[in-house]
Order: sequence, then structure tokens, then C-alpha cells
Amino acid sequence: MLNKKSIIITGGTGSFGKKFTEMVIKKYKPKKIVIYSRDEFKQFEMQEKISSTKDVLIRYFIGDVRDVDRLKLAMADMDIVIHTAALKQVPATEYNPFEAVKTNVIGAQNVIDASLQSKISKVIALSTDKAAAPINLYGATKLTSDKLFVSANNYVGHSKTQFSVVRYGNVMGSRGSVIPSFLKDKEKNVLNITDKRMTRFSITLEEGVSFVIKCLDLMWGGEIFVPKIPSYKILDVAKAISPNAKLKFIGIRPGEKLHEEMITLSDSPNTVGFNSYYVILPDHKFLEWNINKFLKKNKKDIGKFCNYGFNYSSENNRNFLTVEKLKKLIINNVFGGKNLV
Repeated sequence: MLNKKSIIITGGTGSFGKKFTEMVIKKYKPKKIVIYSRDEFKQFEMQEKISSTKDVLIRYFIGDVRDVDRLKLAMADMDIVIHTAALKQVPATEYNPFEAVKTNVIGAQNVIDASLQSKISKVIALSTDKAAAPINLYGATKLTSDKLFVSANNYVGHSKTQFSVVRYGNVMGSRGSVIPSFLKDKEKNVLNITDKRMTRFSITLEEGVSFVIKCLDLMWGGEIFVPKIPSYKILDVAKAISPNAKLKFIGIRPGEKLHEEMITLSDSPNTVGFNSYYVILPDHKFLEWNINKFLKKNKKDIGKFCNYGFNYSSENNRNFLTVEKLKKLIINNVFGGKNLV
């Protein structure tokens, strides 16, 4: 799938872009990978660790998704676009709403326009559980972005570009998530908890990258792919990190939910379940899909439509991480295999 392909990653100096690049050059033989981002220092740091090999050319391209002309230059002769660039911090986007719109919405449309003009083969945009029934500006902008990418398939014309979305939950140990916050609080032996009932989805960075690569192979264009991943309870994360710490309940922050959703009740009529993932099919009629062929494309994993009223939330998930499992995941994915002390 990725061999001999040229790939561009917007926001490529982020955690996903770095892990994606590391995994792809290790497992495949792409022709070229372009890291497109606006932070020159992050590019310098990444270049110190990941540079071109005799088999793979890696280019670092300074640019902003707000600049469509720069995107078009960067996408010349590319085959695949992985769009990860976004303003993601909920408090910052609440305080700077139109900045979030310019990057997350207008930037998304710029990626679409540049991809069409450059005749890109496949485009995957990364989304978030906060885009499902959003209550904050970040989620609202990502929902708008999702809809732009899905609808882009309506006017691909002769370019044959396929656009799809991958939506998943909190990446373990990512910036702004609860685990780094708890690790910092642990030093004071007091963990700040918003609400003891809170649950979240959880996925490791490597699992997220692997799922995106899988979706590049599965996509027809217009789908929102959702992996079946575990949830955790916020109190179990606290027990895993510091079982003897005092718990201080501080209340839910603005724009925060008790539980996250990845598939809402209103999505259920268009949702298909497979063994390890769900697909929200586009409700537009522009796609000349053979639905039966889509459901049965893999005879070992035949898709089935979900019942009306189905929703996939971190609260009603059948798969919850135990305290012991959380400990192991944190050790392996946050501490690099070192013990949690």
C-alpha cells in the first residue's frame, strides 16, 4: 500500500506524524515523506532523529494549512495526504475561537482544494471523539472538518481523489490529557480530578498509526472510520498512577464532557460494524457504491449494520481497562518500559 508512494503529513512534527514516519520507514519502502508544519524548531528536533535514508527521501517543508498556495507547492507529485494539523487544546480554542476556525475549518478546506488540484490519490483526515455531538469549539470545528472531507468526494470529478476520516479517542500520554497531568500532580501526592464519574476512550500512538495505515487500504472515499478501543475510568487512572494519593475533586472544566462519544445515536442508521472497527457511511447519494460489496469485501470480516439507537460512548463501552492494564500501558507508552515509581 505505501511502497513507492510519496506521502505528505500536515502537522507532521506532532506526536502522530513522528510515530507515523518512524513506523512507515521501518515497515515499508515509500518513495518520499514530506513533513509539513509551521514550527521550524520542531522540524529541527525531528530532523535530528529522523532523516532521509538510502531508500526513503524525507523532506521538511515549513508551511501552514491556512496557506493554500503553500500547500499546493508541498503536494506536488504526492500520492497520499495524512491531515493531522489542528488547534487542539480545548481552553485555547474556547478563548481564541476564530483562530481555531481558520486552522481547523478553513485549513481543512485548503487541504481539500490543494489535494484536488494536485490529483492526490488518497486523503485521510484525523478527527477526534470530541467531534461527535460537540459541546466545545474544538469539537465543533472538527465536526465541520469531518463533514468537509466526507462531502469533498462529491466534487472530485476526474481527479479520482478519495477522501476519508479516521476518528478516535484520547491518545495515551498525549499533551493535555489526564495522564501527564496526574504524573505532575503525583509529586505533591494530590491528584486533581474533575469528576469521579468521568470516562474516556484510550488508544496508544502506535495503535492509532496502525489503524490509519489500515484505513488507507480499506477506504473507498466518504467513510468515517472508528476503531473499537477500550475505555477507562478516571478513578482507575488515578489508582494506577498513585494509589495512595489524596484525591481533590475540582469540577468539570468549560467545554468538557463526563463521557465521550465516537458514534452518536443519529449516526446509527449509517453505521456498519466490523470485527475491530466501525464505519459511518456517508448519507449522500453521490457515491456509486455497491453496499453489499462494501460489507463483504473481506469474507472473514463481513460488516453488519448497527441497530437504530446504537451509540458508541466511553460510558457504554463493553471493554474497560483495569487498573493493572492501565499500569502496564502507562509504563510501556509513557515511560518507555521503565517502572512507574
